[in-house]
Amino acid sequence: MATTEPGRVQPPATAGTVTDGAVNAAGARPREARRASVAAFLGCLLEYYDFFIYGSAAALVFNVVFFPAGDPATATVLSLATFGVAYVARPLGAVVFGHFGDRVGRRGVLIATLLLMGFSSVAIGLLPSYETVGMLAPVLLVVCRLLQGLSAGGEAAGASTLTMEYAPEGRRAFYTSFTMSGFAAGMVLATLVFVPIAAMPREQMLSWGWRIPFLLSVVVVAVTYVIRRRLDESPVFTGTVAGDAADRGAGAHGNDDGHPEQMPLLGLVRTRGRDLLRVVGCSLFAVFQTLFAVFGLAYATSDAVGMDRASVLWVTVAANGVAIVAIPAWALLSDRIGRRPVWVFGALGSALTTGLYLWAVSTGDLSLVFVAGILQGGLVYSAVNGLWPAFFTEMFDARVRFTGFAVGTQIGFLIAGFAPSIAFAILGEGPTAWVPVALFALGCGVVSAVAALTARETHRTPVLELGRR
Repeated sequence: MATTEPGRVQPPATAGTVTDGAVNAAGARPREARRASVAAFLGCLLEYYDFFIYGSAAALVFNVVFFPAGDPATATVLSLATFGVAYVARPLGAVVFGHFGDRVGRRGVLIATLLLMGFSSVAIGLLPSYETVGMLAPVLLVVCRLLQGLSAGGEAAGASTLTMEYAPEGRRAFYTSFTMSGFAAGMVLATLVFVPIAAMPREQMLSWGWRIPFLLSVVVVAVTYVIRRRLDESPVFTGTVAGDAADRGAGAHGNDDGHPEQMPLLGLVRTRGRDLLRVVGCSLFAVFQTLFAVFGLAYATSDAVGMDRASVLWVTVAANGVAIVAIPAWALLSDRIGRRPVWVFGALGSALTTGLYLWAVSTGDLSLVFVAGILQGGLVYSAVNGLWPAFFTEMFDARVRFTGFAVGTQIGFLIAGFAPSIAFAILGEGPTAWVPVALFALGCGVVSAVAALTARETHRTPVLELGRR
């Protein structure tokens, strides 16, 4: 790999070939790639820890703490709707953080998303209840949840982009999968923290116990901040986006003057509009996760099923414990056989196993729920969950990569955010109450699989060639 001066990287002489060598096509070494993947792991651990302690609290606590007493079913739907509110803010966060990530750099944006998520989560833990301040309580809750959504709109995209641009050729999915291993670890941590909270006497849980998980997030923020401060900027960004056009040829990345896009969102729509739509369609896979972790928990502990809160939370712990290992394993397979076959299997398989899990929950049999939960949330869903950081980033060139990934996913995730509320709205009655929800999941899985089949296969494309053919 030839270099000229700091921050300037020449394209490889063997563009179009892929080797799993010590240095990738942009000049990044494995040691740097490992550091980037650790930073991504911890950042996503925090994001999903914060996001899903909120999901657990919305399913178990917030309907009582932040909403007036009255119809319990209505309060539950409103509480779950606040979970979905963050998904409304995520596209805005994607546009804002994507803009600066493609214009200024990946690293600084990742520090900003980290601090914003930490601040909003701690703030939730300090909010007054409805009994104390009335309607101001749910208003403040929604504001904090919107801030969480803004942060999440840029976090996964930034972490995935930075890690992918550091990763060795031929192993991009494996390295970027640690972003989603952080997701699984965050889910496990969030659930482990909530298990003793859910087991507390109801009065203590509702008065102060639920606040503890939110306040503990400050520890993860501090550790992740130190690591991200020590991380260098992406070599692809410094060498390809911020470099001199004379060394690369003007217009190589959809920009007439060779410099970063002045408005990455407009450049994205102009040059990669079809890929943006593909990412939106593929992103419906996230519906499976929110149906499993949020709706499944609320449904299982509802009067209709009546399962114990702590027992169902242990299902989530077991499933995501398996996912921590399954996610990089599926990613390694996609590095060998390609992104599309693994994705199609994961999308359709997750749709079917979501139905299986909901059926198991409807029986109230804890052993069945454990088996179906591990199969869905731990094994099959990991096929798509471990792959999207690589699959989505590889669809775009460096100038609009952050924006394309962030905006495309967050538009698709809007449906996932409101999936628990949608599920409760279409939930039937009796032993087959879960069937409409399972059909909803199946429809999302089919759309995601079809969108993936229309995409280019990119697992053997060198990093500097991505988005250019």
